[in-house]
Amino acid sequence: MLQGKVALIIGAGQGIGQGIALALASEGVDIILAGRTLEKLAQTAQLVAERGARALPIACNVKSADDLAAAVDLAARDLGGIDILVNNAQEVPLGPLVDVSDDAFMAGFESGPLASFRLMKLARPHMVARGGGTIFNFTSSAGIRWDMATYGAYGAVKQATRALTRAAASEWGRDNIRVLTIAPHAESPGLKGWMEHNPEEAEAFFRTIPLGRVGRLEQDIGRAIVALCSADLAYLTGATIPLDGGQANFG
Repeated sequence: MLQGKVALIIGAGQGIGQGIALALASEGVDIILAGRTLEKLAQTAQLVAERGARALPIACNVKSADDLAAAVDLAARDLGGIDILVNNAQEVPLGPLVDVSDDAFMAGFESGPLASFRLMKLARPHMVARGGGTIFNFTSSAGIRWDMATYGAYGAVKQATRALTRAAASEWGRDNIRVLTIAPHAESPGLKGWMEHNPEEAEAFFRTIPLGRVGRLEQDIGRAIVALCSADLAYLTGATIPLDGGQANFG
């Protein structure tokens, strides 16, 4: 049972973050909704309220250490702490290596592994005070593609996140804090946009998914997060969970 738990979800205004928020709200989890656009966060907050949970939106630039601290402070002050942290935000540096600028590469690191690194450290004392918690970082099968052309910078960013997950799981396990990496394929606005602009590659991509479809935001990704937060999976930590219909093999 997750009733009474508190989650901080980064990137909660749409896509995967919103799907996770709705799934957790259905289990009685109160949520801090953080993201760049307050209007989108307010829409998610309304949907969360319809599920019977509390939701507090806060504008947050994940590349700002101050904004991240403010989101954690809001969770502690207004909802009593943090039990679940979902690090779901990422600027994506794509393209051939010679075309990816230093600024784009650094933005990928700042919005991905650095933001996750900062948030994990900020959330940890609040989780310790509540007897433990669960942290979800997000990666991608881009880091282990059969053809890394145009995905090198993005894959490097995401592989860094996996290393942080494994380290935090090792260091904080005695505090009853579990840390997992999620590698999803889901019907997010970003993936839909990529499919529309790359129809031939998208068709080939679908052929590599054994289940033959992209994951649904709430039903497939959100409900998996709910399951991973449950006591039934309390012995699982440090792993990469591929919610991708069987496409990737992280090993």
